Amino acid sequence: MGKAIEINDANFDQIIAGDQPVLVDFWADWCGPCKMIAPAVEELAGDFEGKAVVGKLDVQTNSQIPYRFGIRNIPTLLIFKNGQVIDKQVGVAPKAVLAQKLNAAMEVGA
Repeated sequence: MGKAIEINDANFDQIIAGDQPVLVDFWADWCGPCKMIAPAVEELAGDFEGKAVVGKLDVQTNSQIPYRFGIRNIPTLLIFKNGQVIDKQVGVAPKAVLAQKLNAAMEVGA
């Protein structure tokens, strides 16, 4: 079963460069809403294994990437394809909404 990978300032650019969609969950340990959405993010990692990359970036220990993308509120989930942001979700959203966004991302440029 897939598990969300840990993304950080050092490996971020390499991870988003692929042609598979990449969902990045910007979160922090002290963030209640982040904890609410975490199980859905982990489930998506399993559901989309081999089709998309699902990862989490802790904004407390990684400041460069959140700053680069203007992340001001968490949780924020960005979906990348070929290194570009193609979708965004700020705040808690149902797993079905996130899955729909990932499915749509797989169609982009396909």
